[in-house]
Amino acid sequence: MKIGVNGASGNLGTATVKHLLERTVGKHSVVAISRSPEKITIDGVEARFGDYDQPSSLIESYKGLDRLLLIPSTSLQPGARAVQNIAAIDAAVAAGVSHIVLMSSAGARNVQKPNIAADYFASEQHLMRKARQWSILRMSYYAESLIEEAQMSLAHGVLTGINENKVSFVSRDDLAAAAAGLLVGKGHDGAIYTGTGPESLTGAQRAEAIAKASGKPLAFITLPAETLQAQFQQAGLPVEVITAIVSIQQNFSNGDFDIVTGDIEKLSGRPARNLESILSTTFQ
Repeated sequence: MKIGVNGASGNLGTATVKHLLERTVGKHSVVAISRSPEKITIDGVEARFGDYDQPSSLIESYKGLDRLLLIPSTSLQPGARAVQNIAAIDAAVAAGVSHIVLMSSAGARNVQKPNIAADYFASEQHLMRKARQWSILRMSYYAESLIEEAQMSLAHGVLTGINENKVSFVSRDDLAAAAAGLLVGKGHDGAIYTGTGPESLTGAQRAEAIAKASGKPLAFITLPAETLQAQFQQAGLPVEVITAIVSIQQNFSNGDFDIVTGDIEKLSGRPARNLESILSTTFQ
């Protein structure tokens, strides 16, 4: 079987390719697809050029694949990810890919743009309509993204959010291991999984965990969305970045990421790491 990973030069894509190689030695071949294939230097992997913004390149890069993982781009333009994902799904169908796997997000639902959940909902619906066989792996929020935010927040001693909320932070490597398990496994046609950490933490709990791991004081406070947006504007952040951050915080408040499943272990064969263990690795 020939398995493709689109978005293979990104952090999640690279990790998924490595997990696939561990699982497919002597059994399957792995194709890494990226708009920057020269960045793919992993032994035993075929690198192909494929750009989400150039659909014709995708059809060529998907030829001969039995299974394909689509990892959405990091574009922050409202609606861009949906357009890219839909083009990739159509290209995969045209190329004859038997089974398409989409990385999506927890909380994907039919909401108005610019909420990022709208992009994932549109992508999922198109996949279900078009693909012969399909699976979806929804992601909870990256623990690594929280850590990046925390490293900036520690300088001020405050971690902010919109309202109190709970989030089941998940490590990128756990998601990659789960995606690899899904791609090589059987019985996943039509399945929707949600990759989460083993616990859902409040703002105060995650601030406490970060403070303990870093050895620096950190408190969690809530701010109105308008205040948070104004602060980002004063800091000079681009409009699309502000929109994305506020959208994610609103989805936190809605409870979109307050979900805990055993899907990481089910797909990867290993338990999901908790936030404390991820933080200890970062701040050791």
